[in-house]
Amino acid sequence: MSIVYGNKALEKYVREYRKKIVSKVRRIVLNTARLIEDTAKSLAPVDEGQLRQSIETTILSSDGLSAQVLVSAEHGIWVEFGTGIYAAGPGGSRAKNIPWRFYSTKLNRWVTMSGIKPQPFWFPAIEEGRRYFESELSKL
Repeated sequence: MSIVYGNKALEKYVREYRKKIVSKVRRIVLNTARLIEDTAKSLAPVDEGQLRQSIETTILSSDGLSAQVLVSAEHGIWVEFGTGIYAAGPGGSRAKNIPWRFYSTKLNRWVTMSGIKPQPFWFPAIEEGRRYFESELSKL
């Protein structure tokens, strides 16, 4: 003999409540990803626009509970942390010869360079997204 305890109304309420929470979290995840993307794009310096155009959001799971914001431009890291004598990233500068020379086809001349100053766009965007995400989750 077995005894089963349960409350059909309570079980239904819990299922509906779970659906509402998951829907709200899905919205928060999407809004956070879009906020990070928009903030990074607005902070990214523009020369030819490659960096800004390379920032995009992808929803990673079918349930919509995970998203990825990606910077696919190869020079994004150099913009974020700087180069040469200005390098501020992990480990600082690893340049062997400072200053260096290269031929710029854009300028049609030789250029001597000691580095570029950091122009942070990614980590400020991530921080903005983190604050939003935590704030919205705390309201649930």
